[in-house]
Amino acid sequence: MSIQSKHIVIGGAAGQGLVTVGQMLSKGLIRAGYEVLVTQDYMSRVRGGHNTYNIRTGVRPLTGPTEAIDILVALNQETVGLHKAAMAQGGMLILDEALDPEDVPALRVPFSSLAPKAVYQNVAALGILCSALGLSKDFATQLVHDNFGKKGEAVVGQNLQVLDDAYAWGQTHGGACEKLVPAGQKQPRMFINGNESIALGALAAGVKFCSFYPMTPATSVAQSLITHGRKMGVFVEQVEDEIAALNMGLGASYAGAPTLVPTSGGGFALMTEAVSLAGVMEQPVVIVVAQRPGPATGLPTRTEQADLNLVLYAGHGEFPRVIFAPGTIEECFHLTHKAFDVSEKYQSPVFVLTDQELADRYMGVEPFDLGALPPVAGPDLSDTGAESYKRYTLTKDGISPRRIPGYGKSIVLADCHEHTEDGHITEDINTRIAMNDKRMIKEEGMRTEVVAPKFFGADKPDTLLLCWGSTEGAAREAADMLNGQGRRVGVLSFSQLWPLAPEQFMPLLESVSDVVCVEGNRTAQFARLLRQETGFKPHRTLLRYDGRPFTASYIIGKLAE
Repeated sequence: MSIQSKHIVIGGAAGQGLVTVGQMLSKGLIRAGYEVLVTQDYMSRVRGGHNTYNIRTGVRPLTGPTEAIDILVALNQETVGLHKAAMAQGGMLILDEALDPEDVPALRVPFSSLAPKAVYQNVAALGILCSALGLSKDFATQLVHDNFGKKGEAVVGQNLQVLDDAYAWGQTHGGACEKLVPAGQKQPRMFINGNESIALGALAAGVKFCSFYPMTPATSVAQSLITHGRKMGVFVEQVEDEIAALNMGLGASYAGAPTLVPTSGGGFALMTEAVSLAGVMEQPVVIVVAQRPGPATGLPTRTEQADLNLVLYAGHGEFPRVIFAPGTIEECFHLTHKAFDVSEKYQSPVFVLTDQELADRYMGVEPFDLGALPPVAGPDLSDTGAESYKRYTLTKDGISPRRIPGYGKSIVLADCHEHTEDGHITEDINTRIAMNDKRMIKEEGMRTEVVAPKFFGADKPDTLLLCWGSTEGAAREAADMLNGQGRRVGVLSFSQLWPLAPEQFMPLLESVSDVVCVEGNRTAQFARLLRQETGFKPHRTLLRYDGRPFTASYIIGKLAE
């Protein structure tokens, strides 16, 4: 018997190899034509703690995580106790025969005999899983070759022997587990997560400098640039603290390098003085803020959407900014690319606001069409009229010609004080007013380029789920399920949070009798921002702030309440 999709959870302690087997299986499923959506749940420990690698797979498109578990692979006893209640009807528990299934129907595997050493148990688990899912032995063999091929024939041979024994055992003892529906052939896809997609978007936009201080869940943005950026002339610097990261980034930007600074909420809190410096310098910089629950260290490896206010109001004084909030892996790429263009064009800080769930979410995505990307704005390299050049020339749109020091004869002055048009410090009242107006008028131009929110679901809905960022996928799936039950539910997903263009969405909001704002924080930050800017108050809020991602079942359950 076969089914359309499955949710596989591999659970254990850090160091047990669950990510290795999870990634091997996920990559193989992608290559075989299946859809895959991976979420990761881990603790802030090098070894120990409880971690899971969650693979949702099937032949139909997947938009968000789910909760009910079809196959639970328990690498330790703790996994059984923590997740047995989430097992779907007819689900399968796979665990070592030495562990206690705790009254859950289980496939008890003799891992100690199938794997001569503990290090091979993850490959044994891979063999059992492939057998249970109905994936061929050749499929599993290729995964081992791909993963261990660089380590030499001896290592590959040892792992293949374990795989063969485990697969054969699974064929004999696996029982009547429902198999996956065979997948159709698809074009090659990339298996990437949100942070890797952000890094690729930055590379496509021409990033040349990245400064960072490591902080989960943002660090892999910089790590991806380290891995792939050297070939493209990107310099990545790990600095001593967070404020140094942004200050160094501003220095690189002043010198002409398109700059990316990735961080998380706690790190960004330390950068806010430098955000204000970017505002007065009118210096372009793209800042990635990957959210996690606070206050303070909070839940450092969980997810939340509670840093919108922090990013919106960070930095003393008034100056324009743009905030993007991608909702998909693809948007991580395209909105990061757009962030560089907007930042360079308006000479302002631009934020890409993501979160742990999307940062660590892996999916198979079509290769990005680089030839279709619009050009990215850049500095004025003409050097014409160098003698009379003024960095902060007053203009109607607030955008002054930004030149690069040392590129020609133009003198480019910048500092942290209020300044005259040529960049010298001043306390003149009229100049102060003119310069503040000049900076803020750029926001009018930014509003003309706002990314419109996306609508999904039933036309003329009775209920509208209002969401932003990573919540989009779960909201879309919830709407689809409710519409299948005869309801009329729509989704309006915002991928730009500031500035807003009310004409893009207010007619829809005002036409729906039940608007529900779905977001991952306690105080409904986006709902409040929407009311502040438009006067419209969503009729209800559906909030989650336990550190776990939204799922369709969670949304439907809360709507029923």
